[in-house]
Amino acid sequence: MKVGIFTDTYFPQISGVATSIKTLKKELERQGHEVIIFTTTDPKVQEKEEGIVRLTSIPFFSFQDRRIAIKGVYRALKIAKELQLDIIHTQTEFSLGLTGKYIAYQLKIPCVHTYHTMYEDYLHYIANGKVLRPTHVKLVSKMYCNKSSGIIAPSEKARKQLLNYGVVSRISVIPTGVDLEHFLKENKRDVRKELSFSKDTLLLLSLSRVAKEKSIDLLIKAMPEILLHQPAAKLVIVGDGPARNELEELAHSLGLAGTIFFIGEVASSEVQAYYQAADLFVSLSNSESQGLTYIEAIASGTDIVARLNEYTETLTQNGSFGMTFSDDSQIAETVCSYFNQNKKIQRVKKERTNLLNSISSELFGERVLQFYRETIQQYMHEKEVAVHSNH
Repeated sequence: MKVGIFTDTYFPQISGVATSIKTLKKELERQGHEVIIFTTTDPKVQEKEEGIVRLTSIPFFSFQDRRIAIKGVYRALKIAKELQLDIIHTQTEFSLGLTGKYIAYQLKIPCVHTYHTMYEDYLHYIANGKVLRPTHVKLVSKMYCNKSSGIIAPSEKARKQLLNYGVVSRISVIPTGVDLEHFLKENKRDVRKELSFSKDTLLLLSLSRVAKEKSIDLLIKAMPEILLHQPAAKLVIVGDGPARNELEELAHSLGLAGTIFFIGEVASSEVQAYYQAADLFVSLSNSESQGLTYIEAIASGTDIVARLNEYTETLTQNGSFGMTFSDDSQIAETVCSYFNQNKKIQRVKKERTNLLNSISSELFGERVLQFYRETIQQYMHEKEVAVHSNH
């Protein structure tokens, strides 16, 4: 099968979407299929890359570390025709997503879509949220998805949101998997030694884009209370973004300069070393449709503390892999409860194996491939019905 993936976001930009696409490409190619990624140009990429077509782009408004394509539609169409693509998979509702839809229409092949982002949590990036409203998100998402041959939702949370928007296209819940081989192996890098932390230091990890919607400020504000119960605790914040300066100032104002460490952006190949160094991965964000960092942490052997929703409740499995909270006032209490009650509980081996198997990249690739086959079959059937009905 020849698959064309259209996305505004791809490496070297670091995001859950980019990671998901890279994982899917690797798994489909492992199974003998051909994958071509159509994405935006990036200042950090100069040389030609195998299997990647980059279209001229500019930074996306106030979301400067993301980009949108401004030309190249006909070049992309020419390449897609030459490749004789079987299916197009869009991963954005913006420039490259619309390009993918147009090309699928021209080639008369199905176009499926993955709904990655809960956009209502990102409206503040455009004119401070004064122009676009949740009703606009609902309308655009509904129109885009209902013109797709099928939708992949990374979680039940995303599926319910789409149904709430009025999406009637077929929706299949397929969580992005992780490369277990990469995260399970022991990393030789000693992050604790680099940061001069002892083995007894209780190390909390935040790893994400450093932005308002990630709610990292709430974790920083909870640290004084955490320190009352766990005086040796440290917080390492990995990632970069528009909120970094503000958060550094917040940490300084709370007298936490020796407790909170801002690492900045690290290469995707290095994140595992931070997961494995930590005692607990803490994510207070509610903006993800899935939250890849949760399963990366668990695959690395690090438990999580996260907001309670259907997805995180499934992941934590009644305390075996971490704890959840439902109210911001419970953050410090939940973190401390984890350390007091857990003491690195010996996990039931079967339970852990079952969870890891369910989040493997292999299973992810197989499920997406099956979704492609079913969609192509349905698309061909609908074309036949249309032909007969016209005669």
